[in-house]
Amino acid sequence: MGNFNISETASKEDMLKLDCQLCFPLYACARKIQSKYTPILKPLGITYTQYLVFLVLWEEENITVGELCRRLYLDSGTITPLLKKMEKEGFLIRKRCPEDERCVMVSLTDKGRDMKAKALDVPGQMKQCINLNSEEAQILYKTLYRLLEQE
Repeated sequence: MGNFNISETASKEDMLKLDCQLCFPLYACARKIQSKYTPILKPLGITYTQYLVFLVLWEEENITVGELCRRLYLDSGTITPLLKKMEKEGFLIRKRCPEDERCVMVSLTDKGRDMKAKALDVPGQMKQCINLNSEEAQILYKTLYRLLEQE
């Protein structure tokens, strides 16, 4: 485990040590958690990123690509190929907005809505993989969103 204990007087050289980088444990943890999703999502035939898209669409079934990008902290260049693949697999439909041709709406198909019932156990399975109590999980959640919301 690293030792993230950087004082105000740490040298610039010390600040370049891996253990002094807050970004590294965030990155490594995100990769580790995503890898735990793989065996859980594989039987459903979806990837982690597709699962994230489903989570948003199960909440709000008809949404613009722009809003989907905003909610998932992704750019349109990343999400568009993913949506095309999910559309080809029959999970969703993309349509241009009649009021503004630049805007694309995304909505679930019956197959996409049916996936929700198949995914009901995913959060519980993931909870078993992460060794945090409720208080620790809540603190981490709030801290991560505070970081995400910074400009």
